[in-house]
Amino acid sequence: MRLLTSFLVLLGACLGGLARADDVADFYRGKQVQIVVGYGPGGGYDLYARLLARHLGSFIPGNPSVVVQNMPGAGSLRAAGFIQSVAPRDGTVIGALDRQAPLSAVLGGNPAIKFAAGEMNWLGTMSSYADDAFVLWARKDAAAKSLADLLRPDGPELKVGGSATGSTDDATVLLMRDVAGLRLRLITGYPDGNSIALALERGEVDARTAGVSSITATHPDWLRADGPVRPIFQIGRKTRLAVLPDVPTARELARDARGRSIVEAMELPYQLARPFVLPPGLPADRQAALRKAFMEAVSGKALRDEAARMNVDVSPLDGAEVARLVADMAKAPPEALAYLKQLLVVEGR
Repeated sequence: MRLLTSFLVLLGACLGGLARADDVADFYRGKQVQIVVGYGPGGGYDLYARLLARHLGSFIPGNPSVVVQNMPGAGSLRAAGFIQSVAPRDGTVIGALDRQAPLSAVLGGNPAIKFAAGEMNWLGTMSSYADDAFVLWARKDAAAKSLADLLRPDGPELKVGGSATGSTDDATVLLMRDVAGLRLRLITGYPDGNSIALALERGEVDARTAGVSSITATHPDWLRADGPVRPIFQIGRKTRLAVLPDVPTARELARDARGRSIVEAMELPYQLARPFVLPPGLPADRQAALRKAFMEAVSGKALRDEAARMNVDVSPLDGAEVARLVADMAKAPPEALAYLKQLLVVEGR
């Protein structure tokens, strides 16, 4: 009798699981899932979102179509607020945000922040920067010809294109100007990385920041020895990227221990370099299905093969790990967080 009871309980659990899976498939069948990117088309975040969109639907029960919608504004904070408060909470909308957005929310004080990082329903990240680095790329014909020029108190400045207070572009420039003493002048207001790249090519600015994998995919000519730019420094890594052995890291350039601790706090977001997020309050079965589909898609051979052809880094972390990293941001040294808030949010220089 006891064996029969156990069997019936197990059978009921299995049937219940199948029923929930069928419910999820029935919901998604014939539907469209949108990935809302916090920047315009053509940049790194858009590139990753479109790569995911081409594969994700095959792993979601019911196989919905997946499309990308661009929603630029405030360094992706506009898109983050949309995901938090406006997007339908049914599993048909996914957000692709700037890696800096969670730290901006932890710091607070920016009126453009309309979400709480700890309350966001993290889907995962496509890259943890295992084989990537965020780099300052400068035109070879700029007045500053080298890192040494930028470190001279009377040396020439580099005009660096940026997007918005709280974005990775702006944050990196302001940080390295302050903790390393580099002569960098931020020219902000560009809507996305692609616009900054065009400004650099036109000579409106001297430099821009971007990941190595993003540049490899979108501007491979920049990486040639005879290309139009040179790398100045790299950030987001403890050690130098193998393909940039002669380019110093931000930690190396920091002038003192305080500066290095600030750099380390600033680098936490790079471990969730390409984060995707779901609205809060999703039905549990759909959230579980989307998290599972995300990890299957980014770990699958088809997406990995395409990423290899595009030369972009795919080193994923699941939603639970991203949530842990976001929680770690709030545990950074108080002095470092206070500095970053003053620099990136309050002053918005």
